Amino acid sequence: MIDTKKYIAAFVITLAIFASGFFASNFFNTKKVENMKEIQDSIAIDILSNETQFDLLKEVSCSNINYSYLSNELGELGDKITYTDTSTGFNKDASLYLRKYYSLLQIKDYLLSKKLGEKCAAKKPVFILYFYSTEIKCQDCARTEYVLTELKKKYPDLRIYSFDYDMDLSVIQTTKQIFKVGSTLPAIVIDDKTYTGFKSVEEIEGLLPEAFKAIASTTSATSTQATTTVSTSTKKK
Repeated sequence: MIDTKKYIAAFVITLAIFASGFFASNFFNTKKVENMKEIQDSIAIDILSNETQFDLLKEVSCSNINYSYLSNELGELGDKITYTDTSTGFNKDASLYLRKYYSLLQIKDYLLSKKLGEKCAAKKPVFILYFYSTEIKCQDCARTEYVLTELKKKYPDLRIYSFDYDMDLSVIQTTKQIFKVGSTLPAIVIDDKTYTGFKSVEEIEGLLPEAFKAIASTTSATSTQATTTVSTSTKKK
């Protein structure tokens, strides 16, 4: 009888531990699913917002065009997608779907910006299309991303689009064919010309149109002068 009671007690304790673990796991999984759904819903709203912006900006006059409208939104959307890629437990298929949609939005942004540039020559933007790989060994891809980040800091109006070379998306394949992007990565496209391999900040900067760099330098100098004037005025007070 004593042994039987011990076995029954051990069984009950084991069952209680198992049940507690099951319900705890189920609770946290439910919370994780709810969190993922919130992220997906948020990104879906961002995507709809961006598509609406594309249509709206087509009708804007040249004097009111500001390319930062699109770049800021795409940047925030890209950060959210990066989070879904690195977040544990997030459905990989859902993450891939979002990344594909983001790539489509980038291309749509690129085409719209080119049209706006043709319409408003004085505000013609400069583009860099960057191709990287997540499947093959690409040691220079991470270094190139750092270089492009530094260039973006120096030239805020520079429009940089990043594409996964291995992504199974027909529009990506077409883009690679148009700009003759081969298997040598990283690859960047500037002024419809493709360059492969690692390029330093100075090397890529040398490929940018002189007119664009001159305008950027003038804008930067004006901004610095304005900041200095405000600072001096504040000190006098």
